[in-house]
Amino acid sequence: MRNNCDTYGGPGESPGMHREPAGRPAGWEPVCMDQKELQYSGRIDITDAKKPEFIFPASSLHFRFYGKKAELTVYNRGGAGWRYFAGAIVDGVQKRFPLPADGRIRLVLIDGEEGEHEILFFKRQDSCHEMVLEELRLSEGGRLLEPQERPARRIEVYGDSISVGEVSEAVEYLGVEDPEHRGEYTNSWYSYAWILARKLGAELHNISQSGIPLLNGSGWVMPPALPGMESVWDKLHYHPQWKRTDKWDFSRYTPHLVLIAIGQNDSNPEDYMKTDPEGVKAANWRCAYRKLVRDIRKRYPKALIILATTILEHDEGWDRAIGRVCEELGDARVRHFMYRKNGCGTKGHVRIPEAEEMAEELARFIEGLDIPVF
Repeated sequence: MRNNCDTYGGPGESPGMHREPAGRPAGWEPVCMDQKELQYSGRIDITDAKKPEFIFPASSLHFRFYGKKAELTVYNRGGAGWRYFAGAIVDGVQKRFPLPADGRIRLVLIDGEEGEHEILFFKRQDSCHEMVLEELRLSEGGRLLEPQERPARRIEVYGDSISVGEVSEAVEYLGVEDPEHRGEYTNSWYSYAWILARKLGAELHNISQSGIPLLNGSGWVMPPALPGMESVWDKLHYHPQWKRTDKWDFSRYTPHLVLIAIGQNDSNPEDYMKTDPEGVKAANWRCAYRKLVRDIRKRYPKALIILATTILEHDEGWDRAIGRVCEELGDARVRHFMYRKNGCGTKGHVRIPEAEEMAEELARFIEGLDIPVF
């Protein structure tokens, strides 16, 4: 397989990272990152299609190939003080790859037997980092195979850390507060959002950020900036540390089902839905929430929209406010959903078994609804 894709050595290369000279490396088959056999999913920056940028959790690259070995060169941009990891499902086996805080690394996705292989490479974490996929290369004689058909269903989730899959792998801390961590337990594959998508046989765009509220100036995202979903929902790049606010092109993806799962982080620094649910701040919040739902509805006029929070401990006043907005909207295609353990299921982040339970409960609710297909 020959093409015109050269290897790339960009700015900020870290010492110790592999770097190839321009041109075709001996013994390898380089693959341009925009080849049709490569199947991407997620809100991904393709300004330079040969160097796609993964920003949101669960953003993924899926491909099949014949050969022995596949390596992927990734440039990672960190900076939030976390440890960074990429994920992959390789022939059905999950792998985790450490990434440099700021630099380039070549990841050996598989080094095995000659034959057909299937790989899903994905972003485990939120916008605490961004990944640029620079080059895929296969062992000599390797070739890409035709991709599988995309799922017929498409869903989009606007959420916070629970939708990200934050600390989901800390299963020994089921139902209790989180252990000390710096990103190593976070895995979007085990978020209820991606589990739900797999249960529904759906493609997922996961527009979620740990700590995000609805309103700017509250929540937990990089103080003192504190962006809210009201200013993030229509962005591609948005995290304050990158100082970029690029708009997303909504023509690139139209979901059949939208889940809006935010609100519980708005209680920081003041839990006014608990202390003053009929006050001015509460009224302003409901107004902003209503506007967000209507703005998303304008983008997706046919979609079914579900409003929810999660089982993470929070005051029920936030769910009452969401239910009230849902009624006021008077839109038959907007539904309010509450889990059996809504707001009282855990003091820490949702672990894998809890995410499975949430996804199963939500899937049962969704399958009883009329989801449009278009």
